[in-house]
Amino acid sequence: MAPEAIATSAVGEPASGRDSGSRRTTRMQGLASGTATVLGVLIVGALLWAIAPDSGSRGETLARFVEWTPALAHGFALNVLISLGAIAIGSVIGLAVGALALSHSFVGRVARLWVQAFRNAPWLVLIYFTTYVFPFEFTVFGATLPFPDWLKVTLGLALPASANIAEVFRGAVASIPTTQWEAASSLAFSHTQILWHVVLPQCVRRMLPPWMNVYAIITMGTALSSLVGIHDLIDTAQIASSTVARSSFTVLTYVATLVIFFAYCYPISQFTRWLERRFAA
Repeated sequence: MAPEAIATSAVGEPASGRDSGSRRTTRMQGLASGTATVLGVLIVGALLWAIAPDSGSRGETLARFVEWTPALAHGFALNVLISLGAIAIGSVIGLAVGALALSHSFVGRVARLWVQAFRNAPWLVLIYFTTYVFPFEFTVFGATLPFPDWLKVTLGLALPASANIAEVFRGAVASIPTTQWEAASSLAFSHTQILWHVVLPQCVRRMLPPWMNVYAIITMGTALSSLVGIHDLIDTAQIASSTVARSSFTVLTYVATLVIFFAYCYPISQFTRWLERRFAA
C-alpha cells in the first residue's frame, strides 16, 4: 500500500478511525439530544395533566382518551395526506418556477415575482383564499365532481411550498462553481444541456436536506386547516375536548397532539441533519 494512502494523526491513529469515531460521537449526541427533548415534552405534559383540575378520576379520563384515540389518529392521517399532497404539488411547481427564475427574460421576472409573493404571504390567508375562491364542485363533460376542502387546503399550502422550493433550487444552482458552466460550454453544450446533464445531478444532493426541512414546516402548517373546517388532528382534539368537557382531558388531548406532531417531524429534522453531515463529508 502506498504511504500516502495511510493518513495518521499526531499519535498514529488512522484518519478513517478518527472519522468513524467522530460520526459515532455525533450520532450519540443527536440521540441523547432527541431523548432529552422527548422526555422533556412528556414530563411537562405529565405535570400539566397532574395539576389540571378534574371532576372525575384520572383513570376515567384515560379511558375516555383511549376512546378518542382512533379519531385522533384519523385526523392526523389527514394532516399527513395534506402535507404530502402540498409538498408534491409544490415541488413540481417550485422546480419549474426555479428553473424559469434563472432566466433574465420576462418569464424569469414573473417567476421571481412568484417566489417573492408566496414566500412572504401569510399561510392562513392563502388557505382562506383557496378555500373560498374555488367552487365546491366542478362539472366536467356533464359529470359533477366534488372539490373537497382538504384538497383546497393542500393547494393553499402548495403555493408557499413552491416558492420555498424554487428558492432552494436557485440556491443549489448558484452553489455550482461557474467553472463547470464554462468547461461544459467549451465542449459545445447548450445552456439547457449544461443544466440537465451537469448542474442538476449535483443539485439533487444539495437540495435534499432543505427540501426535507420545507416538508417538516409544511406538515406543522397543516394545523391551520382546522380553521376552515377540516377534521384534522387539531379539529378532532377540539371536538373531543368540548365533548368530554374535563380540564384534565383537554390538557391530555393537547399534550398528545403536541407529541404526535413532534414524533412525526423530529425524525425528519434529525435525518436532514444526518444528510447535511454526510453530503458535507
